[in-house]
Amino acid sequence: MGVDVSSPKPLDTHPGDEILGWARGQLAIAREILDNPGGGLLFATQTIGQVRSGLHERDGSRWQEVTSILERAEDAAVHREFDAARDLISQAASKIS
Repeated sequence: MGVDVSSPKPLDTHPGDEILGWARGQLAIAREILDNPGGGLLFATQTIGQVRSGLHERDGSRWQEVTSILERAEDAAVHREFDAARDLISQAASKIS
């Protein structure tokens, strides 16, 4: 009923430097909800991982430092080290420009 399932559709990958605004926005959300009950930790760690993957796929060498920081932030969040995770998210976001 109007849905084409014949082939995969192209992904919206935030062309060019649009990825920078997207990444900063996503990290701001993740930082805010990190320790919220009801799924905040899950959503925040997924978001951190998506930003890390998106930047790495776009230009792994350019974003090496940021993706490394985000990997540490994700790990800190999973271990419920929320202050450390927030600090790392802030560090990474400040380097995205």
